[in-house]
Amino acid sequence: MNRKEIVYVVSDSVGETAELLVKAVASQFNRTDVEINHISYVEDFKDLDNVITAAKYHHSIIAYTIVIPSLKQYLDERARESGIPAIDLMNPLMEAFIQKFDTEPVLQPRLMRKLDENYFRRVEAVEFAVRYDDGQDVRGIRHADIVLIGVSRTSKTPLSMYLAHKRFKVANVPLIPEIAPPDELFTIPKTKCVGLILTPDKLNEIRMERLKNLGLTTQANYANFDRILNELEYAEKIMKRIGCPVINVSNKAIEETADLILAMLKKKGAVFHG
Repeated sequence: MNRKEIVYVVSDSVGETAELLVKAVASQFNRTDVEINHISYVEDFKDLDNVITAAKYHHSIIAYTIVIPSLKQYLDERARESGIPAIDLMNPLMEAFIQKFDTEPVLQPRLMRKLDENYFRRVEAVEFAVRYDDGQDVRGIRHADIVLIGVSRTSKTPLSMYLAHKRFKVANVPLIPEIAPPDELFTIPKTKCVGLILTPDKLNEIRMERLKNLGLTTQANYANFDRILNELEYAEKIMKRIGCPVINVSNKAIEETADLILAMLKKKGAVFHG
């Protein structure tokens, strides 16, 4: 029976990148007898001494992704002294980046894992914003980081999506005089609820443009000035009842409003992860 060839994959992080690369290389040689021994989260010289001892006994190769300078230097020196091939899978590309961008790497392990976590949290937040947009499902109010309320065309949806890309779960609820607001709005902490308003003139202008884009008559009740005044009065009563902060978004960009929301809620004691 043929002896298995062992490659030690060593990393100060998870090491999945190194393992995938070793498997890719092995496949180019049609080697099915390569066994990968994974040593993750290496933190000190003792861990490396154990790897060196095992690799020397099995006449193995060490492939590694280590960014902590002291550990990398120690592994290189001990492997060379022991006659063990130790291949740094990251350094050549790291050096290319240094030359290209004229900057130094931070040399911290597990950064990619943090980036992955941020990415998946952002995806989750975007999915949340879509699911609980425009009051589609009031259950989202309880689970949201931020709840936006306001009449139609106060930028609730674009604000929800913008904040979602900053990894906040946002639900938004329209305030309509003919429809009672969800009870959940009055049971959540007011520190995570924000009311959005516009001046009547600005709201009328936006709604008129919206009707034109839809090919509808601008005489519709949706853009009627008295109707707008009625909606805004109703919305402000609800916001006062909740006791939430209110932002006039008439002349503000989405980014500006989002920054203001986060600053206001942070000041009021809301706990955020962004």
